[in-house]
Amino acid sequence: MSDDKQPQPAGDKEQATPESQFIIQRIYLKDVSFEAPNSPDVFTREWAPETDLDLNTAVNVLQNNNYEVELSLTITVKSTDKVAFLVEVKQAGVFFITGYAQEQLNHLLAAYCPNTLFPYAREVISGLVSKGSFPEMHLSPINFDSLYAKRLQEAAQQAQQAPAAAAPQANP
Repeated sequence: MSDDKQPQPAGDKEQATPESQFIIQRIYLKDVSFEAPNSPDVFTREWAPETDLDLNTAVNVLQNNNYEVELSLTITVKSTDKVAFLVEVKQAGVFFITGYAQEQLNHLLAAYCPNTLFPYAREVISGLVSKGSFPEMHLSPINFDSLYAKRLQEAAQQAQQAPAAAAPQANP
């Protein structure tokens, strides 16, 4: 008799599924810019900052279950209606993701990965602002899960409204 294992009948085994894996391959600074267009004049004025934050994410599908996620942050700070500084940071990462259902994959790419990248971007921004001789800037944490849920809800509402708008109306 041989030591080879005999195949199990199909009913005796659970259906095989690929193992789910999420691996951070690399996190890197992809693009950065700091501008202080009104220096040194801005340092002689009263400091009354007004901050505007623009946040975007992008996903690039790479080969072999790898995805590049880019988190872009643009911060414009004005004081007395003049731009004190402008910071643009594009923090990116390559993530190996396999074995997840499409809905879970979308959540990972749209919420979990940006959440992973945000502390790195926040550190870069803080350092640049400090090196520009401006008061410290500490960005508050961002709830990417909440933003993702809100986007899903808005998309569902738009999908419900679209058929109603396209439906022919009867004339009385």
